[in-house]
Amino acid sequence: MSDLQTVDPEVSRVKFARELANYRSMESAFRKKGWFLLDAEFPEFFVVFAATKLRPSPIVAAVVLDFTNYDLQPPSVTFVDPFTREPIQAKSLLVQMLRRPGGLSPEAFATMAQQGVAQPSQMIQSDSLEDQPFICLPGVREYHDNPAHTGDSWLLHRNCGEGSLAFILEKIWAYGVNPLAHYQVLAQAPAINMALSLTAIPE
Repeated sequence: MSDLQTVDPEVSRVKFARELANYRSMESAFRKKGWFLLDAEFPEFFVVFAATKLRPSPIVAAVVLDFTNYDLQPPSVTFVDPFTREPIQAKSLLVQMLRRPGGLSPEAFATMAQQGVAQPSQMIQSDSLEDQPFICLPGVREYHDNPAHTGDSWLLHRNCGEGSLAFILEKIWAYGVNPLAHYQVLAQAPAINMALSLTAIPE
């Protein structure tokens, strides 16, 4: 899954170790949010997310963050199966990363969304449901490698904290996991889904 390491490996290893130490210093707080760091071996971190507002609390996402060539390049983020660690297709995602339109309060957005006059934007993109999804977010390699974002160089974000392990995990949690508020049971065709709280979608 990793790219070819072209930066001095020791430089990237030191920065990888710093990211790991920063995570460990906050691990108890992160665990309460439902984040679980299952593996950290250079150049990859393997993290799963549980939706703690739901009971029982399901695992709803898992990612591998690849820090090859960090921080000349930002980390790559791949959604994976939490049990096999294999990359998944967009159709297998259990979460969305939704962003509320700017200028709207959570309450106003929830009302307008229910009326069909406002919709959140989707931060997870894919060319098709059969392709691997990627996060459209500054600080993530797939965003900066996309031709649509050639004017937004990683070097503009490199020293701002974007692209750090905690920054990326926080965004996945805030926009994708935290808004999951309760289970939704569909009686007509037996199924259980997870429902979003519209007011919990960040701007």
